[in-house]
Amino acid sequence: MQFNFYKPEQAITGPAYSLWFKILATCVTIVLAVYATSITLRYPLLDYGFGIKALLLGAAMMLAISYYWFLRSTVTIDDTGITQRWMYNRHVEWRDIRSAKMIGIPYLSAIFPPRLVVRSGNSFTTFNGGSQAVLVEFAKISLAYQMKK
Repeated sequence: MQFNFYKPEQAITGPAYSLWFKILATCVTIVLAVYATSITLRYPLLDYGFGIKALLLGAAMMLAISYYWFLRSTVTIDDTGITQRWMYNRHVEWRDIRSAKMIGIPYLSAIFPPRLVVRSGNSFTTFNGGSQAVLVEFAKISLAYQMKK
């Protein structure tokens, strides 16, 4: 029998990023797309070398992929641990967690909600919470691991 320090009362799944963050990401993406269109119309980009074209195409692809995953990313807290689905999935099992703490940016919590930083072994993993239910569970996890000390 292995002792796990924390178990949630029920499985919770929610968005990893808040609505305000998604709106900000949408605005930034639109501004960058308009700016890229403006540059494309003003300069003959087809006259430049292959390296420049590949760099610009790669930057546009990274912007599109990041934007897609900002909109689609979810956090799940269940009996197995904490999982964030993103471009690459992050998962930490309860038995591996050594400490957990919530951190945030003062005065900007509407756009950038607090995050849960989990220490497991020698590494730190950060989980984003975009809904009230996920943030409440993050607070419970943080409090439980603070009381463990």
